Amino acid sequence: MTTHKIENAEFTVLTVKKRRQCTLDDVLNYGAQFVSFFNECLNAFTGLTRLYMENLRFVESDFVSNIFVTCKRLNYLGFLNCDTQKRLTLQVEHAQLSELSMVNCRFYKVELKWLPRLTRTTFTCWMDFEELPLSFGHVPLLEFLNLTNVGLSRHKMVMLSTLLCETHIQELRLGFKCEKIWVQPECLSERLASAFHRLRIVSLVCIPEGSDLKWTNFILEAAPSLEELYMSVIDHPCEMIIDPKMRMELSLSENKGVEWESPRPHFKHRRLAKLVIFCFVNYMVSYVRRVMIAAVNLKDVYLYDRLACSKCKHMAVFKPGRLPRAKKKLKAMKKLLAQGIESAPRIHLQTHSEMDADHAARIKDYLCS
Repeated sequence: MTTHKIENAEFTVLTVKKRRQCTLDDVLNYGAQFVSFFNECLNAFTGLTRLYMENLRFVESDFVSNIFVTCKRLNYLGFLNCDTQKRLTLQVEHAQLSELSMVNCRFYKVELKWLPRLTRTTFTCWMDFEELPLSFGHVPLLEFLNLTNVGLSRHKMVMLSTLLCETHIQELRLGFKCEKIWVQPECLSERLASAFHRLRIVSLVCIPEGSDLKWTNFILEAAPSLEELYMSVIDHPCEMIIDPKMRMELSLSENKGVEWESPRPHFKHRRLAKLVIFCFVNYMVSYVRRVMIAAVNLKDVYLYDRLACSKCKHMAVFKPGRLPRAKKKLKAMKKLLAQGIESAPRIHLQTHSEMDADHAARIKDYLCS
């Protein structure tokens, strides 16, 4: 390991207790054990290519920075439920790192300053902070970004034009965990166009049920290279907090949607080829038609019936699927969707059992964000 002659070396830190079982003493203890082990084996850690850690709290605020300094060969680094005892602004510079994942972490700020080989970033759940504690510097190869959060009433909306103005991502995944939409729809600007001009795939995951979907059109208008648009519109009773008193205590918003009206009602999109909606219901007809009219080269529209995870489907509050089953009614629905649209795309109204293989591979992500 010291001579760096091992091509691939992965180290994974798993704790005895799972994340939701851990107390403050547990994460402090796990963090101290790891720091001790790390300091005793510095030469070995210099040879690591992949490092994953979970449920660790570091007393020494600069220890996380030491990981980036010591592990110079890392191409993947993952944190789950990790933080420092004192609030930390983490400035990340690394010559080799290509993938960084931070899930349920509580670093005060994360500044990705200089990562010339970074291609994939996952950053989820910043509930402890009013605004997204993430910024990008020199990340010229960044292709994929996954942002997921439970939107609270006190959270500031995220301006994607500001966040991504220095990037050229190709795939964007935004997860809402069935709660408040935390993205601010924006009118087309030079900065937004610059951030989205290479965007090819967008996934909008676990949008709360009943939401007006018109706000998503701002992404379509700002991303001329967009080819595929996926979204799931679903409430997860097994994960959501339903009790009104508890929702109020946690600052969960009752007004989950966001309103936005395009100043360009007649804009046309030339590249979008595929629209996929999981958990399609009748109120989305007008939205689908609007996309079909705008996307003049749209080839396929996949509208799937309501889906459920293994826990939700057994709960009394779970709502069954709503797509018509009779062929006559399915034909009528397709006719309604395509009415008056020249060169209408192929419309697929399908149940879970009829799911396209490519979509089935994505389904886990679209059920749990």
